[in-house]
Order: sequence, then structure tokens, then C-alpha cells
Amino acid sequence: MANDLLNPPDAETAAKSGSLNGRGTNLNHSAESGHELDALLGKAFEEKSVWADLYDNVYELFFPVKLPPLELTSTPIPVPDRMAVKRSPTAIAISTGVNLGILALLLFAFRNQVSQAVQKLNLSNIDANISPWKPITPKSGQMGGGGGGGSHDVAPPIKGHLPKIDPKPLLQPQVPIIEHPKLAIDPAIDVQKNIKLPDNPTLPLIGVTSSPNVTLASNGQGSGGGMGTGKNGGLGSGSGNGYGPGEGGNVGGGLRRVGDGVTAPRPIFQPEAEFSDEARRAKYEGTVVVTLIVDANGNPQNVHVTRTLGMGLDEKAVEAVQKYKFKPAIDQKTGKPVPVMVSVEVRFRLY
Repeated sequence: MANDLLNPPDAETAAKSGSLNGRGTNLNHSAESGHELDALLGKAFEEKSVWADLYDNVYELFFPVKLPPLELTSTPIPVPDRMAVKRSPTAIAISTGVNLGILALLLFAFRNQVSQAVQKLNLSNIDANISPWKPITPKSGQMGGGGGGGSHDVAPPIKGHLPKIDPKPLLQPQVPIIEHPKLAIDPAIDVQKNIKLPDNPTLPLIGVTSSPNVTLASNGQGSGGGMGTGKNGGLGSGSGNGYGPGEGGNVGGGLRRVGDGVTAPRPIFQPEAEFSDEARRAKYEGTVVVTLIVDANGNPQNVHVTRTLGMGLDEKAVEAVQKYKFKPAIDQKTGKPVPVMVSVEVRFRLY
């Protein structure tokens, strides 16, 4: 009875129904949580075999799915171009003036230090000439030629001082074989006496002044006596009894020149050059200078034009000079003909 009074029938029925509703709500919530967990763990998705998944991947590789084009919905925001702003000419002029003023102030402030530094620098003792040595042509005559020699030694020629100068050398320059010979003859080379050659008289032996060999006695890799890398009894890399590159004696390179004991070759057969048709029709006249080498037999060699005239006259001049015949140049010291280089003027005149 007490229970009946404390819990009326309506309240008890409501309580029972509420408890049942709450229990159903909990069941529904548990079911939904279970589905979400299955979706998270991948149990709700369809499981495929390995071969089906491989087939799908290969198919998508060769036949990819075409997606619709991407549509841009954003719009660009306009930004001012700072570089497009035109600078003021007044600002440029002011900036240039300020920079020049600062530079002028610096130069004015340090003017004394710059002048003192320049005065302390003595340029008179600086040798700025680093070019290879070349002999200077004397006023008394033309030079040219050279000499060389050697004895087929392996080592370069020994470094030493120059032998004496003699127009008719009796002994070629060489490493001394006998220390104190009974009949002493000084080695010599044929070079003009008024030409200054580089020499170092303090060296004990005769040799090539520019050689790197300072210890081993050697005449050099040349031939024909003498010292160096050339031939024919001279000193250096040339051919002859002179000094340095060149041939025929003397010094200076190249061939012997007319003068200083070398007579000029004289033409003994000198045919006249013919006019070209083009120059004859145009009545064109002038002089062509041809340079050539007259060998020891008096024949022209290496004929070439050094001052042209044109209109086919250069070729006609070369053809004529190639037919020349000369009495060769003579070296008055030895009485032998020597090759020399000369120039010939070929004149074309209409009469």
C-alpha cells in the first residue's frame, strides 16, 4: 500500500516507458558508432583481390579518367608596378651632383699624398723591354745572315762567352779538347766588327750565351763543326760561320745583305716585261717592285711582289724577273759567291 501511495500507477508507467526509451536510444547510438568505426577501419568498403586491383591500376595507366577542366574562380588583385614609376630628372641631377662633389673633395684632400707617391716612384731604373734581343743595323752597311754548328751531341751547347770576331776564321768555336796546345789558335766567327753582340766575358769557356747548359761540356745537337743547333761551323741555330739564326755568316737572321764586304749581284740577262691587255687598253703605267733571292749560281729564287700596280702588271713583272740571270754576289772576305736578297723595280711605260 505504501508503495502504491508513493508510486502512483501513472508515474510508474512513465518511469518504465522512460527506461525503455532510454535503453532504445542507447542501442541506436551504439549501432551508429559501430557503423562509423567500420567505415574508419575500412570494413564497410568492398574488398578486392590483388589481381583485380592490379587490373584496375593498369587500366587507369593506359586509359586515364578524363576529368573536367579546372575552373578558376579567383580574380587577380591589381598591384602597382614600382619599376614603372618614372624618376624625377631633378632627383637624378641632384644625386649626380652630390656624388661628383664627394669625389672632388676626396681628390682635393689627398692631392699631396698622390703627388708624393708619384715622385717617390723612379721609373728610370725599370727595364720594361722584354722583347728578344735583336741586333741593330749599323750605318756602315746592311747586315743579315747567321751561323750555327754542333757535333751531334745529346746535350745543348754549353753556356759561355763569344769567340773573337775574324773575317776569315781558322778554327771553329768548340769545346777545348787539349787544355794547353802547343800551337794555339783562337776560335773565331765571321761577324761585322761594328755590331754589338750579347756577351758575358766573365764565363770561363766559349759557348752560346743563351744556353741552359752550364755544367756539361757540349758543342750542341748541330752538325758541321762549331757550336749550337745549326750547321757549318758557326755559333747558334743558323747555317754558316756567323752568329745566330740565318745563313751565310754574319748576324741578323735571313740571308746576307749587300754591303760590308758583300758585292751586289749584277743582271746579265734582263728581258723586258710585257704589258697586259687590260693595262694597254687603259694606257695604265707605273712601277712594280719585286723582291727575290739571287742564289750562289745567279738564279732568281722566291720571286714575289712587294709593291703592286694592278691590272695584271704584277703577274707580268714576276714572269719577267723569273727569266733574269745574274752574276752572283761575292763575299770579298772569302771570294765565294753567296746568296743575297735584293729588290728589283720593273717599270711599265707606254712610248
